[in-house]
Amino acid sequence: MKKTALCLLFLSMNWMGILAQTYAPTEGNLKNRAAFQDDKFGMFIHFGPYSVLGNGEWVMNNQNIKVTEYGRLINVFNPQDFDAKKWVGIAKSAGMKYITFTTRHHDGFSNFDTKLSDWKITNTHFKRDLLKELADECHKQGIKLFCYYSLLDWTRTDYQYETGKTGKGTGRTQKSDWDSYIRFMKGQLTELLSNYGEISGIWFDGHWDQLDNDTDKTLLSKVNWHYDEIYKLIHSLQPNCMISNNHHLTPLPGEDFQAFEKDLPGGNTSGFGGQSVSQLPLETCETMNNSWGFNITDRNYKSTKDLLHYMINAASMNANFLLNVGPMADGTIQPEFVTTLKEMGTWMEKNGNSIYGTRGGIMKTQDWGVFTAKDKNWFAHIINTPKQNGYIFIPEMKQKIKKCYLMDGKKELKFKQQPEGTFVYLDGAKIDPIDTVIQMEMQ
Repeated sequence: MKKTALCLLFLSMNWMGILAQTYAPTEGNLKNRAAFQDDKFGMFIHFGPYSVLGNGEWVMNNQNIKVTEYGRLINVFNPQDFDAKKWVGIAKSAGMKYITFTTRHHDGFSNFDTKLSDWKITNTHFKRDLLKELADECHKQGIKLFCYYSLLDWTRTDYQYETGKTGKGTGRTQKSDWDSYIRFMKGQLTELLSNYGEISGIWFDGHWDQLDNDTDKTLLSKVNWHYDEIYKLIHSLQPNCMISNNHHLTPLPGEDFQAFEKDLPGGNTSGFGGQSVSQLPLETCETMNNSWGFNITDRNYKSTKDLLHYMINAASMNANFLLNVGPMADGTIQPEFVTTLKEMGTWMEKNGNSIYGTRGGIMKTQDWGVFTAKDKNWFAHIINTPKQNGYIFIPEMKQKIKKCYLMDGKKELKFKQQPEGTFVYLDGAKIDPIDTVIQMEMQ
């Protein structure tokens, strides 16, 4: 048994080494990575037949709904009020720069006009290709489009559900056919990257279904996902398209940015974390209540302040913030989300210069807040009331400040730099309940 495990580990490491040698990002891909880091704020959209049931995107698994029963939703899922212009407009008004949309979630339903499955949006009473309309509007309004794509499937019989952790109660008995499933995924990815214009990224999810747990990061998958072939296919179809995989592991060769789920990089409050943080661009995703898909009873809405603090903290750690909405079954985004996003957009209009285009990791987090930086401008974000009255202290700051002022109103602030650190005096400045941004011009 031990010899077999060692052999599998060696083969895995050997494969990763070969792939690492063969993948060289294009110049356009590298430019897209840098631009992605500049964007900082995006909208995640979870939408599908599960929206009809109003109990989140995992309802099929959680309630052990059979494939034949769940399939009846194709007759009632009809997002007749969907308006791509409104979705994109809501994202833009919030200050978001890109949208990541669930083209296919774990229930296997395709939100696009695939030729490889009848379980798709164009076979509902809606009839239209929702992804096509969204892609066209994103391109028109200058919003980048990323495609979320589930690696696991609770409805298809060729998916290796026998060894998966989820989808056990959906009634499948036919023996799986893994080679068939890999061909299916390759075919759908080819459609996504051939029929919808420029796709900025593919966001995979579901690798963890073939692991015993999320905590042991040394576990090997029970299936061969053929990532070498899949990643090569994506980069051959659209070389500048970025790839990320929400496998809760350190990035694998061929991936272009690292995703974190409901946690800041390096954190593990969700149980999904614990993986090391790479040098690739980073992104953390979060919900506006506790659900990804529409949940009619989930009233645990996060405040505008909490969400802005999440984004500010993410930016200070060099990560983007991908904030989710789960539209209702009729295709509209619920008003609670719209209101909060509009408030975030108002804040970004005023303070976005301290977020967009910045980089993090320049200073340790302080008890009063965090830092972002852009060129020779540093931004100190006071998101907690300073313990000291009238000033903030920045320990071990070696950079020399030329000028220091409140970003809102440009009121100049006095400062004193000493060997042990820098004192910035607030001079009676009113502390903003969300974030007091101090801009420091460096020499």
